[in-house]
Amino acid sequence: MKTAALTLGLLMSNAAMAIDVEHTATPITIDGVSESAWDQAKWQPMPFLMDGTLPDSDKDFKGRYKLLWDENYLYLQADIVDDVLIDTHPDPTDKYWDDDALEVFIDSDAAGGNHQFNHTAFAYHIGLDNQAADFGADKKPHLYTDHLISHWQRNSTAPYNITWEVAIKLYPNDFQEGVPNTPLKLTAKQVIGFMLAYCDNDGSKIREHFMGSHEVQPVNGSRNLGYIDASVFGKVTLLPKK
Repeated sequence: MKTAALTLGLLMSNAAMAIDVEHTATPITIDGVSESAWDQAKWQPMPFLMDGTLPDSDKDFKGRYKLLWDENYLYLQADIVDDVLIDTHPDPTDKYWDDDALEVFIDSDAAGGNHQFNHTAFAYHIGLDNQAADFGADKKPHLYTDHLISHWQRNSTAPYNITWEVAIKLYPNDFQEGVPNTPLKLTAKQVIGFMLAYCDNDGSKIREHFMGSHEVQPVNGSRNLGYIDASVFGKVTLLPKK
């Protein structure tokens, strides 16, 4: 089953690498409840193993997502199946990657390159408390929760899928810690580096599964490169308003 799932993921990789994103004339309400504006967006899969082991079944983990945009935000809706939700670290900047988290990778100009300790790109780890963490230039984790609006909600009946919605502001490469920074205004035909992943912990000290939207070619045996190198992100293009 695991081999078949990985083979399917490899076959889907080319289709997932370049995505066109529709414009929404109505701002999305970030409440974990789908609305009609999302109907124009296509579901995209999250089949690729980025670290750990492949989930044993769809009940353990399965994910997909949609994107929309307007002048102020890139909107994300994720549909997540996860049979165990884990958040064991009370400090949202402490080992957040080992709790269940939605990880959103954003490179506002799709230029790629190393961003581990700078802000030419971001790797927002959004925890179950909807706070977003990433490393800063001082090589320490910081919260960037003000960069986005996040809310998730489970279905009230089985299967208890999570609908997770996020509105994400984009910032230029000269973003600086501790000073006011003006978000970018999004425009039609803009190309953005993007990748999505989910950290899945089922009860261990560290996450068991790290699944993503884009295939990452391993370097020295590791596919867990998104938090370091924005060149492994995919690209999305913002389509003109209709």
